[in-house]
Amino acid sequence: MPIQLAMVGLVVGDMKRSLAFYRRLGLDIPLEEDEKRFVMHRMPSGVTIFFDTVFFPAEDPERRPAPRGSYNISLEFYAGTREAVDRLYDELVGLGHTGRRAPWKSPGPYAALVEDPDGNPILITAEDARAEI
Repeated sequence: MPIQLAMVGLVVGDMKRSLAFYRRLGLDIPLEEDEKRFVMHRMPSGVTIFFDTVFFPAEDPERRPAPRGSYNISLEFYAGTREAVDRLYDELVGLGHTGRRAPWKSPGPYAALVEDPDGNPILITAEDARAEI
């Protein structure tokens, strides 16, 4: 069997705060998950994302959090319309999350870039034009 990407995982510092961010982004994660140390959420697209406060911190003793503003991975969430991108960006920045780049028309999609509570860059897009990039 060929190798397959099974899930996307995020190591988080504060589960409740992280899940609140992703709920604002549009993920339907039940509130009772806030008290767990490991949460898996399967989205309608079939992608599973997990939030972890226990496995990687305990099982990888060499792990060092990346300095804020530095990253090697980003998550993209397709919002559908420019208005939805604008609304999500304004809402998240208004709640105190760091906006890395206000909505703009990139060479591909219309996009905005905001940090989640752990400093991970979240790309919010509309007008999927990935084939042009």
